[in-house]
Amino acid sequence: MEESVQGDLISAEFFHTLGVNPLIGRTFNSTDDHLGSAPVALLSERFWRRKYGAQPAILGQTITLDGTAYIIVGIIPSSFSFGGSEFFNGDAYTPIGQSTDWTLRDRKMSYEHGIGRLKPDVNLDQARADMSTVARRLAEQFPDTNKDSGIALVPLKQDITGDTATALYVLLGAVGFVLLIACVNVANLLLARSTSRMREFAVRTALGASRGRCMRQLLSESVLLSVLGGLLGLFVATSGLKGALYGLPQALPRVNEIGLDARILLFTLGISILTGILFGLAPALKISQTDLQATFKQGGRGTIGGRSRLQRAFIVAELALALVLLAGAGLMLRTLGELSSVNPGFNAHNVVNFGLTFPASFNTESPAALREHFRQITANLESVPGVEAASMLDAPLPMQGSDTVTFWLDGEPKPPSENDMHWAFDLGVQPDYLKVLQIPLKQGRFISDADKVQSPLVVVIDEVFARKYFPNQNPLGRRINISPAPGSYQIVGVVGHAKQVGLAEGAGDNQPQLYYPTMQIPDKFVPFWPVAGTRFAVRTKDAPLAALGSIRTMFEKTNSQLTIYGAQTLEGIVSDSVASQRFTMTLLGAFAVLAVILASIGVYGVISYVVGQRTHEIGLRMALGAYRLDVLRLVVGESVAMAMVGVAVGIGASFALTRLLAKMLYGVSAHDPITFAVCAILLVSVALAASCVPARRAMRVDPVVALRHE
Repeated sequence: MEESVQGDLISAEFFHTLGVNPLIGRTFNSTDDHLGSAPVALLSERFWRRKYGAQPAILGQTITLDGTAYIIVGIIPSSFSFGGSEFFNGDAYTPIGQSTDWTLRDRKMSYEHGIGRLKPDVNLDQARADMSTVARRLAEQFPDTNKDSGIALVPLKQDITGDTATALYVLLGAVGFVLLIACVNVANLLLARSTSRMREFAVRTALGASRGRCMRQLLSESVLLSVLGGLLGLFVATSGLKGALYGLPQALPRVNEIGLDARILLFTLGISILTGILFGLAPALKISQTDLQATFKQGGRGTIGGRSRLQRAFIVAELALALVLLAGAGLMLRTLGELSSVNPGFNAHNVVNFGLTFPASFNTESPAALREHFRQITANLESVPGVEAASMLDAPLPMQGSDTVTFWLDGEPKPPSENDMHWAFDLGVQPDYLKVLQIPLKQGRFISDADKVQSPLVVVIDEVFARKYFPNQNPLGRRINISPAPGSYQIVGVVGHAKQVGLAEGAGDNQPQLYYPTMQIPDKFVPFWPVAGTRFAVRTKDAPLAALGSIRTMFEKTNSQLTIYGAQTLEGIVSDSVASQRFTMTLLGAFAVLAVILASIGVYGVISYVVGQRTHEIGLRMALGAYRLDVLRLVVGESVAMAMVGVAVGIGASFALTRLLAKMLYGVSAHDPITFAVCAILLVSVALAASCVPARRAMRVDPVVALRHE
């Protein structure tokens, strides 16, 4: 049974350079990597297990790929991963030197990537200098294709992770902030508890216990509490790990390898012990510095003096950290709001795209026969009930990447090299592509069924192309020359600009676009259609994934060898394009909510402690004529004052986080005053609400009882 598999062309040294050894068998050697060598292939472990049941006898057997029989010589372990790249994570690998694909040997068509390992005594700057020399020599030898071209060297780790490091650093910072807030809360509770135990430790000391012994007891209690909390956290993490990973964007490299191991356990244990010691020091030091004689004389009655200053400082720190997280979440929320309101230039609703596997017989068909096959496939798709329009794609859909082409305008002298030409995103489509994506037609006409290989060459440009190259002119009827295609193309229409790269504005987002008829693609390129796994885009009347059942039934009736794979809705693709922003916002939002809850608990605890400590004072104030409203202002004022100081500190600290987020923001400044104002008001309101219960309790103090309070 035929099926579609992801195949990659690699050189003989690929796996050796990366230090990857086969699970069984061998990798390629230099004799395999030449035209005319015996066809050999490597399989991935996951494909080997799924297709062949992990049979060791697979070595020496053959597998047919695109009509060619390859001898299986090795299995690449599943531990090999090339990050989030769609390349080099396939099911099968074949030597690139054996390929008969002429585009790999055409300097104008070839776009290979190279990987190298530096010698131990060579750094990246030295390697870049060496490659600059290589690029200069290539430019001298091949001026048409290599003039003004350079070679960019990027560390492999950086190439794989890309911008994910920013999101991970933000996540690490958010986790650290929540940890600090939780620890501050615990420290406050321990501080308050140690205050209530002053007389206990005074008695212990009077009976012979040393101050060091008392400190060790408090530190032991603190460490035990933090370790128990760490164990509970590990249990929650283990239980919720799968759910958490499900919410991670697939663009995040090596998501499937995330898990809990011995390193995580040791790190959690270490952090638990460290935080227990650090935040248990405050109450322990407080006990060690207490005047025992004064403690016995005081008898448990206190005022709001130095005892609560440290607790106030802790609460200010909590509120400041909470504001940092709130500001980050608020900025990301506004970014998603701005992105959701962006007009992508097309209608993604009810559009699905998918690939088709083709029978091996297609590989030997003539270009004319292949054109007829693909025209008929599109016609069959449009005949399916519920399908409004369909188009073959010789290019990625919006948000899935882009193909580029170089050109020069008719009337301009041909540039001396490819690098001197203009360039644009190019899309090979069929007549109904505009109906599928509902891109507006601005001028002229779109591609039609009359645009065949024998017809005059035509092209449709977008409005960005028209503005850039034909300002204040009518582009219809003008001609452009596309390299390396023969002849010139006449512009017959202008359409709206579709965001091909992403919703957020970027350098590539305003790049001109042009559309050409797939039926006018030169004969030498047509044989790649069945090999490359051509995709189709379909607009349906109802839910597109539901219509796939009818489409599959149609293919079973017309040609059972055509099998659908990789179906995706365009709405899902657009949603995935903002996955990193949504991921960051979700995490920051969750941590911000947790931080605000913890901060409110901290405010409540401190204000309650302060009210308890000042019961005698409050009773005295009321006995001397203070009203209940005065007591309310006194208690609430404490809370508001701490909140205002925390907000001021938090706004200053927020600038550090928002600088990290700057690259991920869209339509909003990293220092947006509205976001900071809303977060500040919210935090002050939460602190005010948290102080209401102890404030009401203070208002109900009976002066007679309070004056007798010990």
